[in-house]
Amino acid sequence: MTQLYWHTIGTGDRNLVLLHGWGLNAEVWRCIAQPLSAHFRLHLVDLPGFGRSQGFGALRLEEMAAALLPQLPEKSLVLGWSLGGLVASQLALRYPQRVEGLISVASSPCFTAQGDCWPGIKPDTLAGFQQQLSENYQRTVERFLALQTLGAQSARQDARMLKEVVLSQPFPAPEVLAGGLDILRYVDLRSAMDNLQTPLLRIYGSLDGLVPRKVAALLDERWPQSASLIIEKAAHAPFVSHPQAFCEAVARFGNSV
Repeated sequence: MTQLYWHTIGTGDRNLVLLHGWGLNAEVWRCIAQPLSAHFRLHLVDLPGFGRSQGFGALRLEEMAAALLPQLPEKSLVLGWSLGGLVASQLALRYPQRVEGLISVASSPCFTAQGDCWPGIKPDTLAGFQQQLSENYQRTVERFLALQTLGAQSARQDARMLKEVVLSQPFPAPEVLAGGLDILRYVDLRSAMDNLQTPLLRIYGSLDGLVPRKVAALLDERWPQSASLIIEKAAHAPFVSHPQAFCEAVARFGNSV
């Protein structure tokens, strides 16, 4: 039996759906849930197969977005972090009538580096993580989480918090984790999103080693209709290291849509 975890809190009159990244679950938003809930009706979701959303196998990006659709409010702002940014983007592309605004956080329409023309994660790095999953998948997730905070002043504290989030809920099955890595490795939404009509805010960390800040500049030029924000001294989890600046940016965008 498949069951999607979907928890709603907050007093705002706008719906904001929060989608987490690879290996994690909705508890990652606990550090910003209170300030955001003053502005929005928050929907905290465990992606299919992650955390409390059990019974799902490995899904393709389109299938993951479709699994969320039945519980997606009619008019929503959808915020996705990292892998969740791809899921949020797919929702906006496939179901634009349901998504009023899109916020991608430390995310990229194409996570894999493409030679010198597109910055990102080296293909052999992602392939290595996939290989290591079969050997020790909990250790592999911990290594991936450590990469996400690398460079930030609060890196050790942030990594500890992310690890606690992982351990606080049921651990994803290895095939679910492998499926998520497949999405990060092979999906490329650049061309599909060239014609996106949904208002878009892109938030980055200046020290992010997984989604380099060069991605922001390239997309500023490619998608001039969108807005971008680089949070200085933040790495791949800017909402963890810089919650105030992050929440202010999200609230501003929500009020402008």
